[in-house]
Amino acid sequence: MATEGAKKRPKYQRIADVLRDAVQAGRYGPGDRLPGENDLMAEYGVARMTARQALGLLQSEGIAESRRGAGVFVRSFRPLRRQGIKRLAQSQWGEGRSVWAADTEGRTLVVDNVGVTEEPAPDRIAGVLGIESGSAVCVRRRRFVLDGKPILLATSYLPASLVAGSAVTREDTGPGGTYARLAELGSKPVHFREEIRSRMPSGAEADELELSSGTPVMLICRTAFADEGRPVEVNEMTLDSASYILEYDFDA
Repeated sequence: MATEGAKKRPKYQRIADVLRDAVQAGRYGPGDRLPGENDLMAEYGVARMTARQALGLLQSEGIAESRRGAGVFVRSFRPLRRQGIKRLAQSQWGEGRSVWAADTEGRTLVVDNVGVTEEPAPDRIAGVLGIESGSAVCVRRRRFVLDGKPILLATSYLPASLVAGSAVTREDTGPGGTYARLAELGSKPVHFREEIRSRMPSGAEADELELSSGTPVMLICRTAFADEGRPVEVNEMTLDSASYILEYDFDA
């Protein structure tokens, strides 16, 4: 029955299965070029669209990536294990370390495209921060690049009245980052909430994250709360889904 069921699957999925098994068995290693559309057409007797769909499926799964004019290659980037609880512990930022230190394990992380502005709060942000819509917020935008690969876009919103004149309004917030500076302002984060969903990227997001065609993004919206449940930051993050493993390790 299983064999009969496999035969009913679309041809492109069956071709993708063969290629996936070959990658997992080590016949194609990281950085190796996979058979191209012409190769698959000849070997399996399928149309170009079927061959393209098979390769596209591997790209959407994060197994392979397309290089313009060169073909489709086994993805060589090692996914980042994002330790969702450990990274936000006060023992990280409270001692001057970046929240990323728990994840990167000595890998090269670069933050670029940094911009800090003061803007009217969008309705969705004002609602979470508990301020009037249109009230001034400090907006921090940046992109995170790991081992030369863009993996994350982040935009943080903080009440302008809270962070005015502090290092939070500068591109470099200093040791421990924004949360350490909030603690110095008497608004130390004591609780975090993260909401996670996924969708396909916009064109701009795909360009900034250099995504392969068909790769979805994960959206994480984190809210930081000070004492008495007072929200002090909303951080909207867009992640390359193929570059991440989300890990949440906690006691029962």
